[in-house]
Amino acid sequence: MRTILNVIWLVLAGIWLAIGYVIAGIICCVLIVTIPFGIASFRIAAYALWPFGRSVVRDSDAGAMSTIGNVVWLVFAGWWLALGHVITAIPLFVSIIGIPLGVANIKMIPVSLLPLGARIVET
Repeated sequence: MRTILNVIWLVLAGIWLAIGYVIAGIICCVLIVTIPFGIASFRIAAYALWPFGRSVVRDSDAGAMSTIGNVVWLVFAGWWLALGHVITAIPLFVSIIGIPLGVANIKMIPVSLLPLGARIVET
């Protein structure tokens, strides 16, 4: 069932969301200071392509630097990506088949807002 949901997700929403994260990652990798944001963005792009069967776990010992980085990310890129999740979730909720995909889309909003200090693990 996971594979079927992942394939449907990939076609309907995953590829577009992953492209958004890759663009954000490329922009972040232009400057040396923002390379950690770019790496986090590429990691989330892979998660956005194939989300079912994975979950996000917060690292309890992430530290103050990840908190500061998350605030910077939230201001410059996080809210744009979260808005992309909301915009793609609305049409998914309209159809019966897309409801689990819309729920998965909404579940990805916290990691799109605060990516540093989060790990994506297999469930």
